[in-house]
Amino acid sequence: MTEFAFTCTGVRADPYAAGPTLVFRLRITASPDTRVHALALRCQLRIEPAGRGYGPGEAAALHDLFGERSRWGSTLQPLQFAQVAVMVPSFTGETETEVAVPCTYDMDIAAARYFDALEEGEAPLLMLFSGTAFTGSGGFHVEPVPWDREAPYRMPVAVWREMIEQHFPGCGWLRLPHDTMAELLAYRSRHALASWESTVRALLDAAVIAEPPPPDPHRTGAPVLQRVTGRAAP
Repeated sequence: MTEFAFTCTGVRADPYAAGPTLVFRLRITASPDTRVHALALRCQLRIEPAGRGYGPGEAAALHDLFGERSRWGSTLQPLQFAQVAVMVPSFTGETETEVAVPCTYDMDIAAARYFDALEEGEAPLLMLFSGTAFTGSGGFHVEPVPWDREAPYRMPVAVWREMIEQHFPGCGWLRLPHDTMAELLAYRSRHALASWESTVRALLDAAVIAEPPPPDPHRTGAPVLQRVTGRAAP
């Protein structure tokens, strides 16, 4: 069996991708002098949240994912990030390839919420590999890539933020059900609003106007009862 080893050497944001995409640089090492005709590789990326510390602001932003900090000993479980397939061309001994990982800024996705909560530093990732290798000097042999092959990598948070800023500069992303979107679209059309931002702003302004006034801080104690001048009913 051919021995394979994997090392992640870097990551960058792809500025030309249609959507948010991270590109990981992967070094693959096979047994010495082994000819690999092709490698059909499957790569699972997993977040290992217990692999770093978190500041007060980050802890507050991660509350929905992991709960109170006092419970983190049991709740900081790995999060699924992505699963991609890569076809590696022929090589002998060692080669490098790129692994493109499409990402999302959907805050309903745990991985996106995790990355968004990080203020600085690095995000601890674990890349797990499997797949099929076609090897041999004369003909070729079909071999599985062992399931225990993995590579840890600490991704700079700045790379994630750079990727998101390329596609959503200064903005966030919100997913809504179809019926809610239809109602918002109808409201926007009725009021001839130019953008979704102006639509949401109009709704927020209307909600502020509809809110009851705050209580008068100068009025304290029990409410004053009006004086009854007539006889009460028996």
